[in-house]
Amino acid sequence: MHPSEISPSTPSAGTGDDAWWKELNRYQWFVFIVASLGWLFDTMDQQLFNLARQPAITELVGAMPGDAAAGGRVAEAAGMATSIFIVGWALGGLIFGILGDRIGRVKTMMITILMYSAFTGLSALSVGVWDFAVFRFLTGLGVGGEFAVGVTLVAEVMSDHARPHALGWLQALSALGNVGAALLSLAMTRLEETGAIGSYWRAMFLIGIVPALLTVPIFLRVHEPEKWKAAAARRTAARQAGLSDPSVELGSLRDLFGDPRWRHNTIVGMLLALAGVIGLWGIGFFSPDLTRTVFRKSYEAQGLSDREITSKLHYLASIVFLVQNIGAFFGIYAFKSVTQVIGRRPAFGISFVLAMVSTAFTFGFLGKILGYWDVFWMIPLMGFCQIALFGGYAIYFPELFPTHLRSTGTSFCYNVGRLVAAPGSTVLKLFESRVFKDFSEPARYAGMAMCSAFLIGLLALPFAPETKDQPLPE
Repeated sequence: MHPSEISPSTPSAGTGDDAWWKELNRYQWFVFIVASLGWLFDTMDQQLFNLARQPAITELVGAMPGDAAAGGRVAEAAGMATSIFIVGWALGGLIFGILGDRIGRVKTMMITILMYSAFTGLSALSVGVWDFAVFRFLTGLGVGGEFAVGVTLVAEVMSDHARPHALGWLQALSALGNVGAALLSLAMTRLEETGAIGSYWRAMFLIGIVPALLTVPIFLRVHEPEKWKAAAARRTAARQAGLSDPSVELGSLRDLFGDPRWRHNTIVGMLLALAGVIGLWGIGFFSPDLTRTVFRKSYEAQGLSDREITSKLHYLASIVFLVQNIGAFFGIYAFKSVTQVIGRRPAFGISFVLAMVSTAFTFGFLGKILGYWDVFWMIPLMGFCQIALFGGYAIYFPELFPTHLRSTGTSFCYNVGRLVAAPGSTVLKLFESRVFKDFSEPARYAGMAMCSAFLIGLLALPFAPETKDQPLPE
């Protein structure tokens, strides 16, 4: 074993959960920081898209901001682009999840970071909806692959005691990527207002190239976990002996679905992820669109020009994502803390209920209680409840699978659920543009109608194994 990975599997006497970091050596800290940055920049890329989506689609379809006649066309194109992005995310997760087991966590993580950085930058060169969608699909391939290999790498480097805390913090810190995207959006909005830049959304995507620099320290310093090296050695020995044993095949789909235990865990994990992904990507991350709809009328009543209204709505959308992800940070931290006391299943159960109630409440009442100030308490509350679930995914999914299937299994749970959930954003926009089109604010009712998706997670929970205080399966 590499000496930098030696760490006790259980906490030393007198070491409480709040002191898990005292177990970590310098290399473990380095892996934690690098993996956290990889996922942080990944989530930043996701939010750059969510913030830039409506202005980008509006420009690319040739519509004018605030043009009610073109509103349905823009909404449907935005939903389609989001669904295509999520499909790319899901397929990338599946492909790179398997590669993470077969060629190694570190190599795969570098490939995924380079992919999502490069194609985010190329999105700025789009001239139409379809090339924009293609770039977003290719970006999604990298975005989807990074999560599984990142959490698997951290899970295998940490001790059993430190693992859930490190994974919880890795996911919580990803909210800072979302916050960073919101701050970038605020800055780009101001620069667009002054005429310093010509296109707010194109500038946002160009900045998305920067994370590619992270591959340098990963290449120079991070090595494959000893657990993966041992699994790779067993595979090599089996092949040299002429044995065909799926239990030593890295990233084996046959073993993942042929073994009853891993098949059961995969199906349960996918259902848990499906509920959260629909709730977040099919509803929650359209909160800037809801805000634009709700507050446009008040800006129009002030007699502002279309350009001034558009600028103010961009700014407000950035504020929405900022406070939503501040709430998300504390939600993930809360899940991490609560699950260590009451277990994985009860923590998920509470989170699904809170996510459903808070989302329906926010979409139903935003702007109706305190007006503009509703943004500053309803949106963070919804972010807290919705994204707490994703802290659970980071902790729970690696605990469901053995080393030779950990990246593959984690990826299947997170990304096949995402593939099934991909039409969610399109359905939301179809509800908005067709089912509820005669309502004064169709975005409200579309979002409330979609909240039933959280029930999928609740229905799957009785079949989920409890993994609290258990070592990683081998």
